[in-house]
Amino acid sequence: MQEKNNACKRVIDVMKIGLTGLPTVGKTTFFNLLTHSDLETSAFSSGKTQAHVGVAKIPDERVDFLSSLYKPKKTTYATMEIIDLPGLVRGSSAGMGMGNQFLESVRRVDALVQIVRAFKNENVAHVEGDINPLRDIDTINAELLLADLGIIETRIERIESSKKINSAMREELAVLKKCMAALEEELPIYSLDLDDEEKEHLKTFNFLSVKPMLLVINIDENQLSSGDYPQKEELYKYSREKGMPIMEICAQMEVEIDRLDEEDKKLFMEEAGITEPGIDRLARTTYEYFGLISFLTAGEDEVKAWTIKKGTTAHRAAGKIHSDIERGFIRAEVVKYSDLRDLGSMARVKEKGLYRLEGKDYIVQDGDIINFRFNI
Repeated sequence: MQEKNNACKRVIDVMKIGLTGLPTVGKTTFFNLLTHSDLETSAFSSGKTQAHVGVAKIPDERVDFLSSLYKPKKTTYATMEIIDLPGLVRGSSAGMGMGNQFLESVRRVDALVQIVRAFKNENVAHVEGDINPLRDIDTINAELLLADLGIIETRIERIESSKKINSAMREELAVLKKCMAALEEELPIYSLDLDDEEKEHLKTFNFLSVKPMLLVINIDENQLSSGDYPQKEELYKYSREKGMPIMEICAQMEVEIDRLDEEDKKLFMEEAGITEPGIDRLARTTYEYFGLISFLTAGEDEVKAWTIKKGTTAHRAAGKIHSDIERGFIRAEVVKYSDLRDLGSMARVKEKGLYRLEGKDYIVQDGDIINFRFNI
């Protein structure tokens, strides 16, 4: 691939994912596992005020295959920025506890993964005194909804008290009232089917409940073995009603797996009947759920997965690599990963006529292997 070194600033947009939840639910443990960090965890509510930031690698068998095929000098996986948010308590939306720090930290992220405690451990006290996953989810969501509701009510009052209301203000008012109705029904703003024009009116507010959320139930080893834990059926019903995907992971076991070398890790997982570490599944599920895909570049210098949003054109995808390539875009040479995997070499792919040339408006598909032709 042609490219001028350091000719122009690279365009790199990293999805920011916030880990949220009550104290002592396992947030920092998940942060450590996802980012391979070693932050201290606590068996009690520590009143943490600072958000921790790290980078999570997205496991990808396609990158592994291309790396084995090309033997590059460097292999680079897609990544997400993970933020371990400050703890939340009831009343955070009104600034209680570390509420202001929590809410400001949430505003910085693109999406949320809520860690919900179902595991039992007498040595790790629950901040509310007992295990009740649905209550805990409602506590977090209520604070986000209340914070947004307060902003909306203030803005609606300001518009309606204006001496002169123009057409733009009337349009904004209609969208805000639609959002307020949803929030009063305990539905997040992101669950609304808003068109692009309506979304435009909300951009300046940076609402908290506009951020999509994934639920992760932190279970213990006994619950993992039995497949049951408190309120499981109710939680799955809740996830369907609220449009929040749900997954179960045993953080305790994930820590044990993470400490093993590759050979022992494989044996451990086989004995436990696990096909892949849950933390890998979480990273990939989060990546996919929040609308991200990867296209791939491959060569002797580097094999790399590039993160883009679903629906991105080839022209815009070229800009992920370098703005010069986007500016001088001619064509995208595209090969499906599955074709290369099945045929074993790029020469065979070309022989079979599966090597395509695409224009600027081609919508890049997940797993496309692309070489960009460009001229500047």
